[in-house]
Amino acid sequence: MLETAAPVAVQARDKLFRRTLIVADVVAGLIAIVVADRIFTELGPGVYALLLPMVIPFVNTASGLYRRDELLLSKNTLDEAPALLQASTVSVIVSYLVESWIIRTPLGAQVIAVTLLGLTALTLLLRFAGRRVARALATPERCLMVGGPEAAQRFERKLETENAVKARLVARLPLAARDGSDEPLPDLDRDLQHTVGEARIHRVIIEGDGAAPEVVHEAIQAAKALGVNVTLLPRMFEIVGSAVAFDYIGGLTVLGVRRFGLSRRSYFVKRSFDVIGSAVLLVALSPLLLVISVAIKLETRGPLLFRQTRVGRDGRPFQMLKFRSMVPDAEARKRDLEALNEAGGGLFKIQNDPRVTSIGRIMRRTSLDDLPQLVNVLRGEMSLVGPRPLVRDEDERVSGWHRRRLHLTPGMTGPWQILGGAIIPLQEMVAIDYLYVANWSLWGDIKILLRTCAFVLAARGR
Repeated sequence: MLETAAPVAVQARDKLFRRTLIVADVVAGLIAIVVADRIFTELGPGVYALLLPMVIPFVNTASGLYRRDELLLSKNTLDEAPALLQASTVSVIVSYLVESWIIRTPLGAQVIAVTLLGLTALTLLLRFAGRRVARALATPERCLMVGGPEAAQRFERKLETENAVKARLVARLPLAARDGSDEPLPDLDRDLQHTVGEARIHRVIIEGDGAAPEVVHEAIQAAKALGVNVTLLPRMFEIVGSAVAFDYIGGLTVLGVRRFGLSRRSYFVKRSFDVIGSAVLLVALSPLLLVISVAIKLETRGPLLFRQTRVGRDGRPFQMLKFRSMVPDAEARKRDLEALNEAGGGLFKIQNDPRVTSIGRIMRRTSLDDLPQLVNVLRGEMSLVGPRPLVRDEDERVSGWHRRRLHLTPGMTGPWQILGGAIIPLQEMVAIDYLYVANWSLWGDIKILLRTCAFVLAARGR
């Protein structure tokens, strides 16, 4: 009974996510053709466009968009946007080609474009909603770590900071006997079979760098044979990041690692995005900026803006701007509050800081105090997205290859913000920043900005 209970639970959980996504995709297709038909009336797609929601599941299945959630713990919808755009393009073209052949009248490019863009946007939105529903209905994914205790502790900490993951680490097995360890020599087949059944495991996490390759391979095959999902945890990618190219030479798999940093063209694209984005936001948000300014002045005396020296690109200092959210003598009182510091690791954070004003508390919860940094972005001192700008004493604690995070201009937001910047220790944060620089892409910046908007709207700021 123990041997079959876990795979059945795994299949039921995976089927819930898969069916939810299929329903979301079909509904998105139906809404897209209704919208296109209402916009273009007699020139619209007509009744034959019902082919589209019928084609979508087949195209998405061929693209692997229903098996992806089985492979991943973090089921983040934004990450699959490029693949969804490609699949939507194929679905729309196939269905409209068939429709044009049936009615003998080619459809206009505007109809196709509106349907394609609408389908992609609706699919992203409904998949996001569908995954939220599936996560709410599903039990937490029960994980077994096959590896050392350090890897298990670190993985468990990461699970607490990732909002797109609903999982718990419930058991651990050693991967191999380690030097100086009291752990017994494991029998992987026996121990895995017993633990997976006993603990009702959905996913096995294997520490990829903890033993010889043949031992890791044996663990992977043993876990796959039990019908559970398998995830490999290679420490190598903490250095090279995810922007690697898989190459195959005579059956041998090798990884191509991109050069560190941005090319001139990439930097021009990033800077252009920053200038245009910050200028548009300053104009659009000007009424809000005025309201905040008046509220600060009405509550307390003192300067409107808080200026603090931060370490910028290539180690150059600059004055970072914020709306003042604390009493005017906040810096002088910092030393008296050292005992209340909750962050540790070189950072200073207090959950209920007594120096914060009433309007400041609202601004911090919604991150509105950061809006003046749009001026820093226009000046070129900051970027919309980038590494976290550190104060001097924090920067002095960063050493070694982590200092290469300064290759990019610091950002108003970044991966540290959407992962819960207030609780991530300094050394982990700078490692995250390094990987951001190593794997930069414009689409990555857009994803971070969209997730930051959700973070702000949920009022999960400091």
